[in-house]
Amino acid sequence: MASMLLTTMRSCHVSPSLAMRFGARSLSTTAQLQAQVQTKSKKTLARPGVKNIVLVEGVRTPFLLSGTTYADLMPHDLARAALQGLLNKTGVPRDAVDYIIYGTVIQEVKTSNVAREAALGAGFSDKIPAHTVTMACISSNQAMTSGAGLIAAGQCDAIVAGGVEFMSDVPIRHSRKMRKTMLALNKAKTVGQRLGLIGSIRMAHLAPELPAVAEFSTAETMGHSADRLAAAFGVSRLEQDEFALRSHTLAKKAQDGGLLEDVISFKVPGRDIVSKDNGIRPSSMEQMSKLKAAFVKPHGTVTAANSSFLTDGASAVLIMSEEKALAMGYKPKAYLRDFVYVSQDPKDQLLLGPTYGTPKVLERAGLTMNDIDVFEFHEAFAGQIMANLKAMDSDWFGQTYLGRKSKVGAPPMEKFNLWGGSLSLGHPFGATGCRLVTTVAHRLKKEGGQYGLVAACAAGGQGHAMVIEAYPQ
Repeated sequence: MASMLLTTMRSCHVSPSLAMRFGARSLSTTAQLQAQVQTKSKKTLARPGVKNIVLVEGVRTPFLLSGTTYADLMPHDLARAALQGLLNKTGVPRDAVDYIIYGTVIQEVKTSNVAREAALGAGFSDKIPAHTVTMACISSNQAMTSGAGLIAAGQCDAIVAGGVEFMSDVPIRHSRKMRKTMLALNKAKTVGQRLGLIGSIRMAHLAPELPAVAEFSTAETMGHSADRLAAAFGVSRLEQDEFALRSHTLAKKAQDGGLLEDVISFKVPGRDIVSKDNGIRPSSMEQMSKLKAAFVKPHGTVTAANSSFLTDGASAVLIMSEEKALAMGYKPKAYLRDFVYVSQDPKDQLLLGPTYGTPKVLERAGLTMNDIDVFEFHEAFAGQIMANLKAMDSDWFGQTYLGRKSKVGAPPMEKFNLWGGSLSLGHPFGATGCRLVTTVAHRLKKEGGQYGLVAACAAGGQGHAMVIEAYPQ
């Protein structure tokens, strides 16, 4: 497929000067609530007899480069901080939440259900159930939609969802042979048996086993896959560096302008108060061009500068039925509308989740690309973003792989990730989804838009897309 894409896609063009162009449901809702829906256009996604689910608030800790200020913490510390920040910002009673769901990818073995441990640490009632989900980079997306499903089914009225990732201290295991020996030692009944097992240990047994960085099904790293995808779609090194520079520049502008209002201050034990992301570093095209290929060496185009970096951070959102939110005196930020999950070939289409998810969620919602005012796509790699934009703008790809008569259409850059993205803000795997949704809600309010679209790729060739509707001001 890669060679076919390379030859066919060169005609699909997204302007290279990007750096310069800154330019689910339930039954039953009251007629009174439906009458309150007043949007700027005549069309709204509110449906008679279908419960409205709203985003009340969203917060996150500052996203920090791994190995920096958060280095001595544990994942539940960050998740607890996000939950406490949500409590402080909303004033929601600690026993008013019905369920808590968190997403994470690389689990700390001591706190495998990090949702429960963080909730208890944050002071939530011990009567509130909590569970943890994992779905690679869309883990907190899954946490949110699982919560929406509980509300839609009438099981709950108020859900806290979130995500956390802690890359400063990942679990490193003994080798399998060493683990087997240690388990056997634990069962040995005599001194002779123990000495025999100890004597069987070889130097090779002591080699550590690091968390996998490659896809289990393909044995290929995501960076390597991103490099191949960029080549298949004819995405140049220049285009990737320009998009990365755009991301950092816009993130810096948003940070300096006070637009990242979801970020809460966090007093790190034994350290200073952290109040802003520390990975936003606008550079220059000249400096970025000096970096060597990070994965496909020596001629690859994916580098450290145009890739997202290892990040520590946590996020949390409060979602409710609209009826419950209004009864508690809240003014929601947005409606969570239709969403989809997609899956495709993890070898050649690992990172094309947004391309597959976007048309499906728009079709479910009865919208077109032109109806969307705000786009927020997860930026795993600049090459991944550019490849998705080219795939979406290709009639050939739409017909061949999506079963469409024509292309999906690429999002206009003047609506796309205008406050930066994962390349610049950081990407704690399990936490990014909540950041995307909260950012859409804030941008819709700031920019006066009605509909926003979140899309993200994930390991395993999976993806997610969701439509969000602004709440009437």
